[in-house]
Amino acid sequence: MLRFLSLTLCAALLAATAMTAYADETKPVDLKVGDKAPKFAGDNDEGKAWKSDDHVGKKIIVLYFYPKDMTPGCTKQACTYRDMQKDFTGKDVEIIGVSGDSVESHQNFKSEHELNFTLLADPKGEIAKAFGVKLLSNSPDSIVTSRWTFIIDDEGKIAYKNDKVDAAKDPETVLKVIEELEAKGG
Repeated sequence: MLRFLSLTLCAALLAATAMTAYADETKPVDLKVGDKAPKFAGDNDEGKAWKSDDHVGKKIIVLYFYPKDMTPGCTKQACTYRDMQKDFTGKDVEIIGVSGDSVESHQNFKSEHELNFTLLADPKGEIAKAFGVKLLSNSPDSIVTSRWTFIIDDEGKIAYKNDKVDAAKDPETVLKVIEELEAKGG
């Protein structure tokens, strides 16, 4: 009887440990300003592999997540980043747009609107999940993310996070934050 109780207790402890480990794995990411940015990778709009290790720490990265290519709000946000590119010139900034769209969709979006920055395909939502970005749709053929923006400083840390982005004003807001970072010497 004592042996049975010991085995039952051991089994219960193992199950509790496994459930805790599982809960930790499924716990949503909640990055804060000052946290180290997660490593991430994806295919860019040219179909080439893009890795954060090759960019983060070398310049400031504006990483913005948007729901879908060719939709009104996403087009407005992307075109405003395009039109403001001259304002980011000389600030050692790289702008990266991320959505669940395919490389081909990004190619069409970029060509149609003459976008002058990188778009990353995140068809499985892995980049979004690494940053804690909420998924609005998560079916096998359609990942749609919320609209969030991060600025990763030249030390690889989150310098800015906005999870309530106004698509039309996002580039202007980001530019102001970058100018504030520059003024602080960061």
